[in-house]
Amino acid sequence: MADAPRLRDCGVESDYRSDRSNLVEDFYLPALASSINYDRAVGYFAASVIATLGQGIDEFASRGGTLRIIASPYLEPADIKDIEDGYELREILQRAALRDLEQAVEDQRAARGLGKLGRLVAAGKVDFKLAYVEERGRVGMYHEKIGVFQDGRDIVAFKGSANETRSGLVGNFEAIEVYRSWDPRDTDRAARISNDFEDLWHNRTSMLRVVPFTEATKVIIERSAQATAGRYDLDELPTGGAPIATTTQPPAGALAIPPSLAVRDYQKEAVQNWFRSQGRGILRMATGTGKTLTALSAAAQLGSLLRKNDDSSSLLVVIVAPYQHLIDQWAKDIEWFGVTPLRAYESASKWSPRAHSLLQNLALGGARGGVIVTTNATFGGGAFQNLLDGYKGQLLLIADEAHNLGARHLRTQLPEKAQYRLGLSATPERWFDEEGTDALTDYFGEIVFEMGIGEAIRRGALCRYTYTPILVELDDEEAELYAETSAKIARLIAAGTDLRETADSDSPLGRLLKKRADIIGHARGKLEILRTEMEKRRETSHQLIYCAEGKHPILYEHGTDGPRQIDQVMNMVGNELHMTVARYTSDTKRPARQGILRRFERNELQAISSMRCLDEGVDVPASRTAYLLASSSNPRQFIQRRGRVLRKAPGKERADIVDFVVVPPAGGDALQNETERSLLRRELARVEEFAHLAENEAVTLNVLRPVRERYGLFDI
Repeated sequence: MADAPRLRDCGVESDYRSDRSNLVEDFYLPALASSINYDRAVGYFAASVIATLGQGIDEFASRGGTLRIIASPYLEPADIKDIEDGYELREILQRAALRDLEQAVEDQRAARGLGKLGRLVAAGKVDFKLAYVEERGRVGMYHEKIGVFQDGRDIVAFKGSANETRSGLVGNFEAIEVYRSWDPRDTDRAARISNDFEDLWHNRTSMLRVVPFTEATKVIIERSAQATAGRYDLDELPTGGAPIATTTQPPAGALAIPPSLAVRDYQKEAVQNWFRSQGRGILRMATGTGKTLTALSAAAQLGSLLRKNDDSSSLLVVIVAPYQHLIDQWAKDIEWFGVTPLRAYESASKWSPRAHSLLQNLALGGARGGVIVTTNATFGGGAFQNLLDGYKGQLLLIADEAHNLGARHLRTQLPEKAQYRLGLSATPERWFDEEGTDALTDYFGEIVFEMGIGEAIRRGALCRYTYTPILVELDDEEAELYAETSAKIARLIAAGTDLRETADSDSPLGRLLKKRADIIGHARGKLEILRTEMEKRRETSHQLIYCAEGKHPILYEHGTDGPRQIDQVMNMVGNELHMTVARYTSDTKRPARQGILRRFERNELQAISSMRCLDEGVDVPASRTAYLLASSSNPRQFIQRRGRVLRKAPGKERADIVDFVVVPPAGGDALQNETERSLLRRELARVEEFAHLAENEAVTLNVLRPVRERYGLFDI
């Protein structure tokens, strides 16, 4: 067996602050993973923190770790009056603390934490005491916040603003100072904080009274049972009926379907089809239909079935998604399923030690499950691949937006040792890349369930929508550049260029195709039409504006500089129309992105202007209107963008999609050539796709009739 982890090797820094670090990911979990004792004295403790620390607490307890907590219960006015009236102080304090536990059962996250807490209490792994100020006949709350981790040799002590609550760790802006016993500069302070806690625990601190929470054990276990009653027994694969309710607790690290999750019939069908295909396959489900929850339900049921066949079996679930913000979204849902996942991205030093500790814990039987969520970039890197190479147990690989893993540099990294494989995508086919598409189906298996946008709307999983295509003419300069670029493309194809190069943006053909798409995306006539459309909705909210990437190709042709389309849009909407708008791009930092989405949800922002960052996986269900300034003929892009605005939300009956459709300028002999007809074919194919399912299909087709007549395009 490898040596036990040590605190001095877990990368603990001297301080943590919310604007530059994540208290849970960067401090608490690494310290827990290296400790055998954790002591915490705080002004307030909530069971929800146990759910937040999740897997770290499970592993800590499985190694024999013990937790001592000193907290001060919240006193309501009635409690204070009873104290003043001479009622038994200790009884009132316990009543207040028990009231906090009662309320925890009503909160889903706190209830999950309470379930874990109950198991720890029953196993003798946690002990509570209550603290309060008692001086000159008056009672006050204990507000100090200190903590001590110990590994048997070293100490990490800390103090700061964070309470031991979920909001204190992940919701509020907090800061803590950390003192490490092996650092000569910190030795005395680490020892002093540790001694202060011991004095508190043994009621040796002047001005304070610290008393055992004598009723805690019984009540926590009782409340724990209430909090987790109704969990699903997934030992049998559901056959369409409701799962059987049970109070059986899943083992450490194992996913469990939340009792409050309303699993739709089509999601059950998708999971059943995947199991019938021996735990391999692709779910082709429209954006907004719940692919994430469907996949987690499948993972939870798989783990349960494996344990039924072998009660010592464990399952590692690895989830791969394109971007960090998608990892964060996945993590929230995984926590709802009862497990705090390990997030692996950015520097390997941040996640690799904990990942290896998790795999070791699985191998030794200390946990029956674990979840790692990682980005495509980290997944394809050497550190993560080495991690997977060393794992010998049961492995489920879930690929979100699975089409991305068909890229040449990623498909070669897909682990053959994964016994179970699940791909998720609204559009699993790779655009102009048959080789990549074939590689995906070779690895994950065939599509085992499919639900398109039309069926999702009919079933009520997505909302209805109206579609307004608006014709935008290229100006003469743009039309000339478009024709020149198309001619170059035609010559390359005629010369025998491999069409697979269309998937390679760095190839000569790929660069020309991108340039032609950029001419359409940046068509200068779009901005004034956008102004007219937004003026109609100047007082409304929840609007998305999809802009073209980069700059107008004509600027590159002339070697001149100029504003990007998104900059022009931001100036027009924010400064000229005086609407509240924010940009959401790859340059927007993660905390700022989360703030933008929260403000948008709360109606504090009328509009978000973006490029590609809202294409895949970002949840913006509140959006009502989408302006498609740039939507290529790539079906993945326009399907993703349509799906973003069709997500259901309270009070949302319908969405509106405004699509800017580029056409050649009217008049002139050059306009009748096949190049311009080809442009229109591509644009009208997208329009047909959008119009087909819209509430106003007939009106939409009438808008396009004059263009079809002009170019003889009734064959589309």
